[in-house]
Amino acid sequence: MSYTGPDLDPPQPRRSPLRRPLTVAIAALVPGALLGWGVYAAVGGPDDGGGGADRAGERTSQAPSSGAPSSATPSSTSSATGDAKAPTGTSPSPTATTRKPSASESAPAAASGPLKGKVVVIDPGHNPGNFRHTTEINRKVNVGTHWKECDTTGTATDAGWPEAEFTLDVAHRLRTLLQQQGATVKLTQDDDRSYGPCVDERARIGNEAKADAAISIHADGSGAGNRGFHVILPGSVHDGAADTRAIVAPSAELGERVAGNFVRATGSAPSNYVGGGTGLVTRTDLGGLNLSTVPKVFIECGNMRDGADAALLTSGAWRQKAAQGMSEGIVSFLRG
Repeated sequence: MSYTGPDLDPPQPRRSPLRRPLTVAIAALVPGALLGWGVYAAVGGPDDGGGGADRAGERTSQAPSSGAPSSATPSSTSSATGDAKAPTGTSPSPTATTRKPSASESAPAAASGPLKGKVVVIDPGHNPGNFRHTTEINRKVNVGTHWKECDTTGTATDAGWPEAEFTLDVAHRLRTLLQQQGATVKLTQDDDRSYGPCVDERARIGNEAKADAAISIHADGSGAGNRGFHVILPGSVHDGAADTRAIVAPSAELGERVAGNFVRATGSAPSNYVGGGTGLVTRTDLGGLNLSTVPKVFIECGNMRDGADAALLTSGAWRQKAAQGMSEGIVSFLRG
């Protein structure tokens, strides 16, 4: 999710006293996370094939020239949206396929566990078919503070692997982990529609599910050299159909727990280009957050346009760690 394009405010630093620096959140919420980050800084990051901070050549060589990582486990090429990326035009055209099962048809039943009775909505960013439906995704929808595009195509690695495939892969992994804890999990889409849904519908899906927590999964499309993850929190908005006042505090807690556990599980550093090193950013321009009535955050797992981050994002082992970090953060939030 890049920060350029029409109708987008630049990310704002967190000012609310409710927001604690990520280092504090990690120390309080995730014992051992700071130690893990210290090890990351010392040795250069995870050793699952993604590479470390000082091994850019090795990581770059792992980004497949075909545009699709060899370690991607799901064969599905779908996703949902995130509402802040400019179209890249780099996503390869998928071959025609028959309709895949909908999210509700394909999702296995939740197991017994500590999250039994809890509902989590996962919003995989963007849809790989969006580039075929430019008229539809460019139509404007009301996000409370302003009107903006229904959706965008998302970004891609330099080798051409689309963000939409990354986000759905991680969403599937996250769904499995949460269902193993007993949660009922709903995806906003699961490669069961030709484009979208629009950003306002994505929020509505979480609202209508009465989700106890919702998370929108993305990867950024910033400049090379910009690295790391960040979690986007909803700012206080009360304008038109948007009223986030009731969810600002619980969303901040959800975001801090997700960020702390993401560091611990992946060894990835907080973003070096937004968030002031906290890994947390507050925004009021995203329809998926503005229109939500349930606790919700976005996570930008890394920057697909940086070779080092791209090597992580294209690693199936690293994506499993990313899903694990998100799952542990959500479980921590829901269990209190």
